[in-house]
Amino acid sequence: MAQWIVENWFLLVALAAGVGGVACAIYKFAGLPTQEQVAKIKQWLLLAVTTAEKELGGGTGQLKLRYVYDMFVSKYPVAAKMVSFETFSEWVDEALENMRNMLKSNVAARGFVSGDV
Repeated sequence: MAQWIVENWFLLVALAAGVGGVACAIYKFAGLPTQEQVAKIKQWLLLAVTTAEKELGGGTGQLKLRYVYDMFVSKYPVAAKMVSFETFSEWVDEALENMRNMLKSNVAARGFVSGDV
């Protein structure tokens, strides 16, 4: 066992650094006030619904919701356990409304969604 540790010390150091980095990120996010966490999630949701619109197109509401929810669970696993699906769905509806407004007024965003960019 000691031989293995000596031969692979760099893997242990890299693993410890990775775990430490993840722990710091989680601690920093969890330490924010709830309103700030929600605001960051809602900002991210605008990107997520825009990406879903680009990938899946129009008329795929339930598929887009599931796609965005899966992205949310992988991006914010702790928050996903604390936020009800109904609340998440309301946040997605808000993000969709923001996306629609953005697409009306922003040529670059329209180009991104349509694939012209």
